[in-house]
Order: sequence, then C-alpha cells, then structure tokens
Amino acid sequence: MSLTDSDAAVSVIAALAIVAGLAGVIVPGLPALPLCWGGVLVWAIFGGAGAGRWLVLAAATLVAVGGTVVKYAWPGRNLKRSGVPTSSLLAGGLLGLVGFFVVPVLGLVLGFVGGVWAAERLRLGDSRLAWPATKRAVAAAGLSMLLEFLAGLVIAALWLAGLFLT
Repeated sequence: MSLTDSDAAVSVIAALAIVAGLAGVIVPGLPALPLCWGGVLVWAIFGGAGAGRWLVLAAATLVAVGGTVVKYAWPGRNLKRSGVPTSSLLAGGLLGLVGFFVVPVLGLVLGFVGGVWAAERLRLGDSRLAWPATKRAVAAAGLSMLLEFLAGLVIAALWLAGLFLT
C-alpha cells in the first residue's frame, strides 16, 4: 500500500468522519450514518482512481440506507404493538435533548426516561401503568441505537477493507 500525501490526508478526513459518525449514535445533533457514509464518499471521490473505491461506496450506501430503514422500522413496529404512542417518544426526545445540555451525556438518558414516563403518566393516569410503557420505549430506543451503531461499524469495516485492498 503506497499512499501519497493527498491520499493520506483524504484517508484521515474519512476516518475522522466515520469516527464522528459512530460517536453520533450517542451525541444528539450528529447524524451518525450520514457522517459514516460521507467519510466513505469523500474517500471514494478524492482518494484517487480505482473501481474498488466505488464498489466500497456502493456497499456503504446499501448499508447506510438499509440501516436507516431498519433502525426506524423494527423498534417502531415493536412500540406500535405494545401501544406506546409517538407523542410519548417525542416528549422523551425533547426532554432528553434538554437534559443533554443541562447534565452533559447522562442528562440525555435521564431526560428521555423522565419525558416518556411523564407523558405516559399523563396519558394513562397511573404511575404503575406508566413504568412498563416507559421500559418498552427505552428498550426500543436502545435497539434503534444499537442497530445504527452496528450499521456504522459495518460501514467502517467496509472502508477499512477498501483502504487496505485498493
């Protein structure tokens, strides 16, 4: 593997975008899969000629699109089945975002759980009924994050394979 200075710079930029994308699974405001995919795109366009780079980009595109669809469809289907409404998730998301800035990182989780619980408490009228719905919503959010992180890792692995094989 022989890298010129510009190839090395493009590879470092791509790596930073992919790492930022993986961090974006947890940090609100960072679009995880688009950042990972964008890193591969920059590497494919500016990293030099070669059909292998375009194959890696095509595979990364499939993973990014598939990961995005699955990250919303699978947990969403589970929540619909269990009866947790979208309004409760939105309340949790908004309070999680506020919590992230009030108590960095930990506030995201606390705000999300508190927001979903409060919305379910208001909707159901009983705190004993609100807690099981909150647990299902937290499990669905965790599943969504896990799926997104796994898709990002697959994109990173594709890029690394392409980096060393092309």
